[in-house]
Amino acid sequence: MNKHIEPKITLLGAGPGDPELLTLKGVKALQTADVVLYDALTNEALLDHAPAQAIKVYVGKRSGEHSHSQDAINQLMIDYALNYGHVVRLKGGDPFVFGRGYEELYCAASYNVPVAVIPGISSSIGVPGLQQIPVTHRGLSESFWVITGTTTNGEISEDIYQAANSKATVVILMGLKQLSKIVEVFKTAGKQQLPAAVVQNGSTATEKLVISTVENIVSKVEEEQIKAPALLIFGEVVSLHPSFKNVIAQYAAIA
Repeated sequence: MNKHIEPKITLLGAGPGDPELLTLKGVKALQTADVVLYDALTNEALLDHAPAQAIKVYVGKRSGEHSHSQDAINQLMIDYALNYGHVVRLKGGDPFVFGRGYEELYCAASYNVPVAVIPGISSSIGVPGLQQIPVTHRGLSESFWVITGTTTNGEISEDIYQAANSKATVVILMGLKQLSKIVEVFKTAGKQQLPAAVVQNGSTATEKLVISTVENIVSKVEEEQIKAPALLIFGEVVSLHPSFKNVIAQYAAIA
């Protein structure tokens, strides 16, 4: 290892997809990167902020796509830091919201490599907000849950059962494949008419939005051919979206 190299790792949240939603501090970190390790859900336009000579390595992981394991990513991160200097670990959303950021932080600490954390806009808040759906609103929702749709064992999270029985807004990430099961949980809780939304590729040029009720959201998602990555929103706050009154009018006409 070159004795003049000073290893350093920055865990950087890239935000929900729109490259302009990266923080100014994030831009500055990329500008000083020697290596950028970036995920599948990060916009590659962000790599333009890094020096031309910087090494850019795709380490993305998607459902159904074989790529680097987390252990392999951890080892790459350390190896590049020790041999090249400043490694920016560019992660979609926020590193600590289902981003396994702490595992990478812990790994770096075990090698005594200094780590800086730069938060990113989490899709769990940013994507609903961009759709003019607040996750909290006075008189409608006093809190919100952010839940993974699929746990490590492939089942839906037990927290969804508790969340469905609350008055909170429920935002579910990585849950599109489990939508039918999740909807059944809300139906069992008596929430058939609860407003619901699904947003595909939030904040990007290929964004698609479906708004309905729990009872009809699955058929609407199939009709609009919504694909992953997608974010699910359940709660009265979805009724604040400008198009929701059209949904109600449509169902009233059918009835």
